[in-house]
This record gives sequence, C-alpha cells and structure tokens, in this order.
Amino acid sequence: MNTTVATIVIAGSLLLALSSLIVAIRNRPMGMVLLIGFAVLEVAVLVQAGIVIAAVVGGEGAHVPKGTLYGYLVGQAVIPPAGVFLALAERSRWGSGILVVAGFAIAVMTGRLLQVWQGAA
Repeated sequence: MNTTVATIVIAGSLLLALSSLIVAIRNRPMGMVLLIGFAVLEVAVLVQAGIVIAAVVGGEGAHVPKGTLYGYLVGQAVIPPAGVFLALAERSRWGSGILVVAGFAIAVMTGRLLQVWQGAA
C-alpha cells in the first residue's frame, strides 16, 4: 500500500471536514467548493483502492485479511458520494454537518486501512 497516497487522502479528507465544519457553523448549506472537494476526494479514494487491489493481485500483503481489506475499500468508496447526496438533500447547516462526519470517517478508515495493511489488525 502506498503511504503517500494514504497521507494525501487523510490530509484531504480532514481539510474537507474542517471546511465543512466552518460552513456548518456559519449556518450555510453545502456549496460548489465542497462539492468539488468531495469529488476530488472520491477520485483519490478510488486511486488508493486501485493501488491496494493491484498490490494484492501482485502478491503483496499475503498476511492481510482480505475480507477486512476489501470491506474498508468499499466503505471508503461509498462514503463521499453518499455524504454529498445527503448534503444536497438537506439544504441546511445539517447537510454541511453530514459532510463533516463523512470527511472524518474517510480519514479514520484510511488510517485503519494502513494498520490492517501493516499487520497491526
């Protein structure tokens, strides 16, 4: 697993969570900047998933429990679109609050994915 990509995903998701928190505190709905930010985060998560799957197919990570690994990868891929969908449906500060949780969840799941990959499961 590429730790550089994981670090980018974690930093980006925490930055988006912080931005979403500021928007929620200002009592504003999600704007175009957050929408684009979460689209970029989704691309980064999918790139990370591709790298991890290619590494597993290439023979790396033989000690990693595959069910847990793939569960985290699928969960990470679903969270940003689901968060944006719910934020668009809820056009109040709570929609931005949903994005705070989504951004933080991606950061935590990426950190956990690194632990699973390194064998600290």
